[in-house]
Amino acid sequence: MQFEKGLAVIRVLRRPLVPPSATVWPGQPAWLVAWLVLLSLLLAGWPVPARTAAGDGAPAAAPRLRLVVSRTPLSLPLYVADSQGLFTAEGLAYEIREVQGGHRAMQAVLDGGADLATTSEAVVMFNSLQRSDFVVLASFVTSDNDIKVVVRRDVPASRIGQLAGRRVGTVQGAASAYYLDTALLLGGVEPAKVQVRNLAPEKMAAALAAGEVDAVAIWEPVAYEVAHSVPGAHVLPRGSSYRLAFNLVMPRALRGVRDADLVKLLRALDKAQRLIAAQPRLAQEVLRKRLGLDQAFIDWIWPDYRYRLSLDQQWITTIEGEARWALQEGHARGTYMPNYLDFLYSSPLRSVNAQAVSVIE
Repeated sequence: MQFEKGLAVIRVLRRPLVPPSATVWPGQPAWLVAWLVLLSLLLAGWPVPARTAAGDGAPAAAPRLRLVVSRTPLSLPLYVADSQGLFTAEGLAYEIREVQGGHRAMQAVLDGGADLATTSEAVVMFNSLQRSDFVVLASFVTSDNDIKVVVRRDVPASRIGQLAGRRVGTVQGAASAYYLDTALLLGGVEPAKVQVRNLAPEKMAAALAAGEVDAVAIWEPVAYEVAHSVPGAHVLPRGSSYRLAFNLVMPRALRGVRDADLVKLLRALDKAQRLIAAQPRLAQEVLRKRLGLDQAFIDWIWPDYRYRLSLDQQWITTIEGEARWALQEGHARGTYMPNYLDFLYSSPLRSVNAQAVSVIE
């Protein structure tokens, strides 16, 4: 093996160590002596520089950070950082793929197809009751009005408490399911009295229009699309005080391996959030183009989001409440409450903005 390494280095060297005409030992050219000395060092275990695409002996370039992003206004900081070159300015090599729903983005991380995903803390909670091979890097936006209940024109309901006995579509295992349950309870309706149907987000408008369901509980921009594409559909008033947090989730095995890239990512997102606050029109234009929706949609949702990097105690309180709900109501298999501090990886965020981390550890 060492002999093969020696041959590899000899092949990549381009110039002799000394002039070929010089001599060191009597009767032997100096270049031959130099090669023999080099070869003896290699055979003795001298380290050999790895060959890379960057050039002989150059360090290998870090692989691109693979981001899977849910198509939602919640992901705006990533859209801004991408479109405005903030990731590139930090020297981050990355690629972005978009999916419909944070549950699908999360699955990409769990399946090994992504290094980071954007998803709600409810999706984190559902998965935490089954596995622990992932961690949350940061929360970067919160909203108490991202999820909405949209009903058909012929459904005589002006509030969520009037949905008893109705068929309601939602995405099981996601934040929309938790929102629906808590809103029903606050509205005086036992969730068991509602026929909940699991629907993919992209099928909700068709299901509501065809009368397959009486209402849907879903996040933006799907709620807007359903409300404006199904004739006569309307949104019910907010029925829960639930604060949704959108997060960056990554494999647990990535801790300590790509921290330099994670810091670059968070720095870019911090700059993106400052840009959103300072230049809202620019940020709105980025969102409008990214989601392919009009300014009316932007006006519809803009007041509902607070973009800020954080790992705070309210995040812990919210996800613990969700886990108790899921276990008590039989919405998830599991027998114990996880320690959610174990699901946070705060070191990169602390190095970017120590004040953003306020969990009690």
